Amino acid sequence: MLGKKSAMVEEKDALAGRGTNLAVSGSHAIFKTKLDQEFKGMEMLQVGMGCFWGAEKKFWTVDGVVSTAVGYSGGYTPNPSYEEVCSGMTGHSEVVRIVFDPTKTSVSSLLKVFWESHNPTQGNRQGNDVGSQYRSAIYYYSEEQKEQAVASKKMYQERLTAKDYGKITTEILPSKTFYFAEDYHQQYLKKNPRGYCGLGGTGVSCPVSFGVSAE
Repeated sequence: MLGKKSAMVEEKDALAGRGTNLAVSGSHAIFKTKLDQEFKGMEMLQVGMGCFWGAEKKFWTVDGVVSTAVGYSGGYTPNPSYEEVCSGMTGHSEVVRIVFDPTKTSVSSLLKVFWESHNPTQGNRQGNDVGSQYRSAIYYYSEEQKEQAVASKKMYQERLTAKDYGKITTEILPSKTFYFAEDYHQQYLKKNPRGYCGLGGTGVSCPVSFGVSAE
């Protein structure tokens, strides 16, 4: 799972990609829903926190999450392949697209899981996985999500600093096109229970509110 490139590629140097989407077939191995279906009344959030296999497993276990999918986002190359993303020449992160029911969980709940489940101070790497595709990232779908992401980052930085960790390098940006990863990556650790999982946190808790706000 080691990437070849640790520096972020510039748009002018990124791979050209292709005009057609990679086919996504079948249903979610956990939720039994179509990966590319429309989820009416639900909300979405994209996060990058290293190898997407372990990250996806972390979120499909969260109450209120109704679907997850792994893919590529935040970069330049249209419809990239896994091999292209691993080359470091697409600008994309490996991400999990989380679909959740806002009446059963909240953005702050998901952000708490995000911050506590990886080390967001490592730049273009996560543990032994090195490359810009493994960078820590939050891609939001609304201004409310942006505000919560920025606020939670500030709070978590204070906790990390108190424990002698460095500066958080997580990028927080508007969501761009989410490109589904190949079928064999989807719910990889459900299909391969002994598969690789490089996910690991700092052991520092994140002081963001948990649960759904009362109306």
